[in-house]
Amino acid sequence: MYRFLLTEGIDRYDPLRFLDYKLSCILAMLECLQNYVPDKCADFLTYAHHFIGNALLDCRRQEEAGSFKSLDEYKAARGIAWLYNNSGKSAKEVIAEYAAEQNCTEETAAEYLTLARQNRNRVPFYSTIQDEDSEETGEDVTRDDNWNYADILWNGIRADAVQAAFDKLSRKEKFFLEKRNAICMNCGRVMPWDERYSFEQLATAYEYSSTSGAERAYRKAVDKLTELLIAEGALHAVRLKQKSKTKHKKKIAAAIYEYQADCDGEWGEISFDFENGTAEILRLADWDTMKTNRFANKAIAYLLNCENEKLPTETIFAFES
Repeated sequence: MYRFLLTEGIDRYDPLRFLDYKLSCILAMLECLQNYVPDKCADFLTYAHHFIGNALLDCRRQEEAGSFKSLDEYKAARGIAWLYNNSGKSAKEVIAEYAAEQNCTEETAAEYLTLARQNRNRVPFYSTIQDEDSEETGEDVTRDDNWNYADILWNGIRADAVQAAFDKLSRKEKFFLEKRNAICMNCGRVMPWDERYSFEQLATAYEYSSTSGAERAYRKAVDKLTELLIAEGALHAVRLKQKSKTKHKKKIAAAIYEYQADCDGEWGEISFDFENGTAEILRLADWDTMKTNRFANKAIAYLLNCENEKLPTETIFAFES
């Protein structure tokens, strides 16, 4: 367990995490005992090794930021992620190599690589201070007990506006936002990142049939909070909706997006040429200014900076005044 955690980059001892991993390994061994046959001359730990490894990986899966349907999917995503990060090859080459090794289609391999790249939690949960001899002191530098709404959570947005908007949310929406972002809006505490709920945990808490349902509920809560902050005057936002698209070689070559300023009024339209990285404003949205085209320009910058395979069909993003 200790070697596994260090390999994963988790170099800070956490009694609760260690206990979770330990109990999972014990459960795996107890389950192995039911089918273990000593007469086959295999040492028990040799027989149980595979199942213990799966127990460790399943614990790690629950801590990841992304959502995975199963342990097999998680292991596949880890495998292709390791190949992609260590081979120095292009994504296309890695997909072909992985498909050949695992005897799967390139489409399946590409899905695993997309999952791996979308998973945002590929770094250690904790950063530690080193002393003069380059030895780890174990001090967690990602934790700051002097928490401040403006400086840490909202990057300058007024704390009173955030609290006022948050208080208007439903009980479930508050729960999703606090648990997913590891914060307490009552006392202002920011918890360690490993304590934030995964979408699996959110789904279990509210009895969703799938993690995707919990993720959609969380996104809706974020959007509602954004709209409330717009009403409080703390934020501006652009709502985007894909109206049409043209594909070339499985990539979106061009598209027309409708955009709405501050989630209110008539929609405008913007035409995008993603192959050449250009855009043209076809019609301004209500509240967008004739001189600066601020909302349209924000939308253009946002979409042109998106990876082609991640271009949204519908989304909302916020920015400060």
